[in-house]
Amino acid sequence: MGDLEVRAAVADDIPEIVAMLADDPLGAQRESPDDLSPYLTALERLTADPNQHLVVAVREGRVVGTLQLTIVPGLSRRGSTRSIIEGVRIHADERGSGLGSRLIEWAIDASRREGCQLVQLTSDNSRPDAHRFYERLGFTASHVGFKLAL
Repeated sequence: MGDLEVRAAVADDIPEIVAMLADDPLGAQRESPDDLSPYLTALERLTADPNQHLVVAVREGRVVGTLQLTIVPGLSRRGSTRSIIEGVRIHADERGSGLGSRLIEWAIDASRREGCQLVQLTSDNSRPDAHRFYERLGFTASHVGFKLAL
């Protein structure tokens, strides 16, 4: 990716990742950058699971993007494997630069390497710009998603 490196996230990246997660109206309500301990615990769980890939995009030594890619073996679709892209965030200074597209393309390529036949993601209803972004990349809004907070 030329001037951009996509690599596995490490503990030193957590402050930058959490800052990006919190840097929007939804994230500001649910993230807590002042206490990183739950995020560090989550990173340990993610790192231990070979089906989880929390990655960062780094430009000139600075974390400028992140996403989580989850590989899900399945029985449906003739036993196909799918991936789920979550937690996509781009640093405010980098939005509109094409970085988001490059990061999603990385996730699609990684999904192919993992043998996935389908890539899926969800996006909050309140993010129409994100919906247009994903549609430009070839994703279709084919399903209605549901969540239940526990």
